[in-house]
Amino acid sequence: MIIPTSAVNTCIIDNNKIYAYGFKKLLSIKDLSNQVTHFDNGSEAIAHLRDPDNAQNLPDIIFLDLSMPVMDGWEFMKEFEEIKSQLGKKISVYILSSSIDSQDIDRAKNIPSISDYIFKPVDVQRLQEIFKDLQGIARQ
Repeated sequence: MIIPTSAVNTCIIDNNKIYAYGFKKLLSIKDLSNQVTHFDNGSEAIAHLRDPDNAQNLPDIIFLDLSMPVMDGWEFMKEFEEIKSQLGKKISVYILSSSIDSQDIDRAKNIPSISDYIFKPVDVQRLQEIFKDLQGIARQ
C-alpha cells in the first residue's frame, strides 16, 4: 500500500515560531505533509507523546531543534528514548539545527533514534528525500 507523502503526520519542535511557520508552509507547498504539529519546546512535545488521547495521532516524523528553552533537543531525546518503546509506533527523528558544532553532530550520531542531523536552512531536495524514504518504510 502506498501512502501519499502528504498523509505523513509531521511534528516540528522549535521555539522559533517564524522558522516553524515557514517550515510548515514549505511542507505544504511541496505536498510533503499537510498534517504538521508544532511545539515550542521538548517538554510540550513529550507531554503530547505521553498523552493516551493522542495515541492515534502520533507523528511519523519529528524535526527537532537543539536550542530551546524549558526542554532543549538533547533533553527531549533523553525522554524520548525512555518512552519510545511504549508509543507503539516507529517515529523518525531528525535534528534540524543551525549548530555546526562537531560535538553536537557527533553526539547526535551516537543516539540510535536520530535518523540524521540536518543544518538550517533545510534543503528542499533533502526534505523530499526524507519523505520519499519515509513513504518507502510505510509500505513495508
